[in-house]
Order: sequence, then C-alpha cells, then structure tokens
Amino acid sequence: MDVRVRALQTLLTDKGYVDPAALDRIIETYETEVGPHNGAKVVARAWSEPAYREWLLRDATAAIADMGYSGRQGEHMVVVPNTETVHNMVVCTLCSCYPWPVLGLPPVWYKSAPYRSKAVMDPRGVLSDFGVSVPADVTFRVWDSTAEIRYLVLPLRPSGTEGWTQEQLAELVTRDSMIGTGLPLRAQDVAVTA
Repeated sequence: MDVRVRALQTLLTDKGYVDPAALDRIIETYETEVGPHNGAKVVARAWSEPAYREWLLRDATAAIADMGYSGRQGEHMVVVPNTETVHNMVVCTLCSCYPWPVLGLPPVWYKSAPYRSKAVMDPRGVLSDFGVSVPADVTFRVWDSTAEIRYLVLPLRPSGTEGWTQEQLAELVTRDSMIGTGLPLRAQDVAVTA
C-alpha cells in the first residue's frame, strides 16, 4: 500500500496536480491537530466537569467548538452518553459520515459494508467481533451519522479514576470507545504519572 501511495503521489506531483508542501501540511494536520486525541480531551473534560458534561449533552457542537475542535465534518455534533444500562454505537449506513475534528480520519472498517449492516442488525455481535462484551441486560442504541449530524459516544468513566487529571483521563479514551465499538481502557491498564 505504501508503495502504491508513493507512486500515486509522485505521478500527481509530476503532473502538477499536487503540491508536496501542501500535502505534507495536510498530513501534519491529521497527525497533530485532528484526531482521536481531540475527542479524548472532550470526553475527559466531560468526565471531570459536570457543567461541561451537561453542556456537551445539550449542545455538543458548541461545547466541542469551545475546546477549539470544529470545522468540516463536525459542524453539527450530537453526543450520546453510555450508561450502566445503555450502550451506544455509531454507524453511517449510507457511506462514512464521521466526526473528523474529534476522531480524525475514519478507520477502514467503519466504511465497510459488513460493519455498516451488522452494526444495525447485530450491534452486540459487532462488539464481540471487536473483542468486547457488555452485560446481557444492557440495551443497545445505534445512531446513524449523516451529512447533517455526526455522533460521538460519551463512554462511561472507568472506576478507580477518582482524582485523576483530565490529561490522565484522556489516556483512557480510545477512538473505538467514542464510536461505541470499544470501551475505554481501565485504570489499571495505564501507567499514571503523578
């Protein structure tokens, strides 16, 4: 894949369609400014600040923009909270609508037809495919992202994280936990620095 991408980049550059400096800037943007680390900061803030959590659930677009994360593919956001009895999962059944400012580029599996159909028909099975299980009495809600609305799951805060800073909490948040195909890391899975 790497060789194919480089060959395509070389061809497009040689024909004058792509400026290598502009391409480097786009790649740098998605590596450093856009991505799941942004969403992790949003979740960590919601876990530690009740007023921010309320705002996030009431007006996600504004609350997320307040942290500097907005723009293309994140204009209209809705945050859905997981609870002890409800597990949320996000899918785009038509294509791959995805909240880029807080999650970065969508993973390949998110865009695949098998994920898009199975998430709707068998969300518990999707979690099983990802190696995740939730109690049998937990209800699933599947949210269909569209060009108009992008969803972000607010996962449950792991136990044993009382007193942790937002930076420490953000280390527990995974991209998959914000899509609903995973759970946050457990407190004991992360080396916390004082």
